[in-house]
Amino acid sequence: MGKNTYTALLIMTLTIYAIRVIPFVIFRREIKNKWVRSFLYYVPYVTLAVMTFPAILNATSSVWSGTLALAVGITVALIRGDLFTVAISACIAVFLLELFLVV
Repeated sequence: MGKNTYTALLIMTLTIYAIRVIPFVIFRREIKNKWVRSFLYYVPYVTLAVMTFPAILNATSSVWSGTLALAVGITVALIRGDLFTVAISACIAVFLLELFLVV
Protein backbone atom coordinates (compact mmCIF):
# COMPACT_ATOMS: atom_id res chain seq x y z
CA MET A 1 0.00 0.00 0.00
CA GLY A 2 1.34 3.37 -1.01
CA LYS A 3 1.49 6.65 0.84
CA ASN A 4 -1.66 7.89 -0.92
CA THR A 5 -3.62 4.92 0.40
CA TYR A 6 -2.65 5.63 4.00
CA THR A 7 -3.43 9.31 3.55
CA ALA A 8 -6.86 8.48 2.15
CA LEU A 9 -7.57 6.08 5.01
CA LEU A 10 -6.53 8.70 7.57
CA ILE A 11 -8.76 11.35 5.99
CA MET A 12 -11.71 8.96 5.86
CA THR A 13 -11.17 7.94 9.49
CA LEU A 14 -11.02 11.55 10.68
CA THR A 15 -14.09 12.48 8.65
CA ILE A 16 -16.19 9.64 10.03
CA TYR A 17 -14.97 10.28 13.57
CA ALA A 18 -15.73 14.00 13.27
CA ILE A 19 -19.25 13.34 12.00
CA ARG A 20 -19.94 11.15 15.02
CA VAL A 21 -18.25 13.31 17.68
CA ILE A 22 -19.26 16.86 16.69
CA PRO A 23 -22.94 16.45 17.67
CA PHE A 24 -21.88 15.28 21.15
CA VAL A 25 -19.59 18.28 21.53
CA ILE A 26 -22.12 20.85 20.26
CA PHE A 27 -25.25 19.49 21.95
CA ARG A 28 -24.26 18.71 25.52
CA ARG A 29 -27.76 19.15 26.95
CA GLU A 30 -31.09 17.74 25.85
CA ILE A 31 -32.58 19.51 22.84
CA LYS A 32 -35.82 21.20 23.93
CA ASN A 33 -36.70 23.14 20.81
CA LYS A 34 -39.77 21.46 19.25
CA TRP A 35 -38.83 22.37 15.70
CA VAL A 36 -35.29 20.95 15.98
CA ARG A 37 -36.56 17.78 17.68
CA SER A 38 -39.17 17.32 14.96
CA PHE A 39 -36.54 17.90 12.26
CA LEU A 40 -34.16 15.37 13.80
CA TYR A 41 -36.98 12.85 14.18
CA TYR A 42 -37.58 12.74 10.41
CA VAL A 43 -33.93 12.74 9.26
CA PRO A 44 -33.58 8.91 9.13
CA TYR A 45 -36.78 8.54 7.09
CA VAL A 46 -35.79 11.23 4.62
CA THR A 47 -32.32 9.77 4.24
CA LEU A 48 -33.76 6.33 3.52
CA ALA A 49 -36.22 7.78 1.00
CA VAL A 50 -33.50 9.75 -0.79
CA MET A 51 -31.34 6.65 -1.14
CA THR A 52 -34.21 4.32 -2.10
CA PHE A 53 -36.23 6.41 -4.57
CA PRO A 54 -33.68 6.51 -7.43
CA ALA A 55 -32.97 2.81 -6.94
CA ILE A 56 -36.67 1.99 -7.32
CA LEU A 57 -36.88 3.79 -10.65
CA ASN A 58 -33.62 2.38 -12.03
CA ALA A 59 -33.81 -1.20 -10.72
CA THR A 60 -35.82 -2.46 -13.69
CA SER A 61 -35.12 -2.45 -17.41
CA SER A 62 -37.14 0.75 -17.89
CA VAL A 63 -38.09 3.74 -15.81
CA TRP A 64 -41.76 3.12 -16.60
CA SER A 65 -41.86 -0.26 -14.91
CA GLY A 66 -40.05 1.19 -11.91
CA THR A 67 -42.59 4.02 -11.75
CA LEU A 68 -45.44 1.50 -11.97
CA ALA A 69 -43.88 -0.54 -9.16
CA LEU A 70 -43.62 2.60 -7.02
CA ALA A 71 -47.26 3.54 -7.70
CA VAL A 72 -48.51 0.02 -7.01
CA GLY A 73 -46.38 -0.21 -3.88
CA ILE A 74 -47.71 3.07 -2.49
CA THR A 75 -51.29 2.10 -3.28
CA VAL A 76 -51.03 -1.34 -1.71
CA ALA A 77 -49.23 0.10 1.32
CA LEU A 78 -52.06 2.57 1.88
CA ILE A 79 -54.70 -0.15 1.51
CA ARG A 80 -53.07 -3.13 3.20
CA GLY A 81 -49.97 -1.92 4.97
CA ASP A 82 -47.75 -4.99 5.38
CA LEU A 83 -44.35 -5.10 3.73
CA PHE A 84 -44.62 -8.56 2.20
CA THR A 85 -47.80 -7.74 0.28
CA VAL A 86 -46.34 -4.45 -0.94
CA ALA A 87 -43.14 -6.10 -2.19
CA ILE A 88 -44.94 -8.96 -3.93
CA SER A 89 -47.47 -6.68 -5.60
CA ALA A 90 -44.74 -4.33 -6.86
CA CYS A 91 -42.77 -7.29 -8.24
CA ILE A 92 -45.85 -8.69 -9.98
CA ALA A 93 -46.63 -5.27 -11.49
CA VAL A 94 -43.10 -4.98 -12.92
CA PHE A 95 -43.16 -8.55 -14.20
CA LEU A 96 -46.48 -8.11 -15.97
CA LEU A 97 -45.59 -4.76 -17.50
CA GLU A 98 -42.26 -6.01 -18.82
CA LEU A 99 -43.77 -9.28 -19.97
CA PHE A 100 -46.71 -7.89 -21.95
CA LEU A 101 -45.77 -4.35 -22.96
CA VAL A 102 -42.02 -4.75 -23.43
CA VAL A 103 -41.32 -1.10 -22.69
